Amino acid sequence: MNVQDDLQVRWWSLEAKLVERFGKKPDMETILFLIGIQEFGDIKDKFSKEQKQDLMHIAVCSLLAQSGFYELEGVDGDGWPHFRQLKDLPIQPPHEQELFLKDHVLLYFDKHGI
Repeated sequence: MNVQDDLQVRWWSLEAKLVERFGKKPDMETILFLIGIQEFGDIKDKFSKEQKQDLMHIAVCSLLAQSGFYELEGVDGDGWPHFRQLKDLPIQPPHEQELFLKDHVLLYFDKHGI
C-alpha cells in the first residue's frame, strides 16, 4: 500500500468516527470549523460569518503549527488566538494541498485522541 492509499484509509476511518459522533459526514470546512472551535475553546450558540471564517483560519494555523509553519503568538482580550507564520507553505497543486491538509487533520485528531 502506498502512502496516499494509507492516508485515504485513515481519512475514511476519521470520517466514520465523525459520522458516528455527529450523525452525518462532515466536509473539510466543517472539520476545520470544529477544530477552530476546539482551539478557540469557547462554544457559542451562534457565530457570525466572519467568526466562522476566523475559526477556520485558527484551525488551519493550528494544524500547520504541528509542522512548524506557524506558531501561536498569543491570545487577544476576547480570547481569540493569533498566529505568526514561520516559513512559507509548499507550493502544490490543489489535490496535493488537500492531501497535505488531510494529513495534518489526521495528525491533529491522533494527537488529541479522537
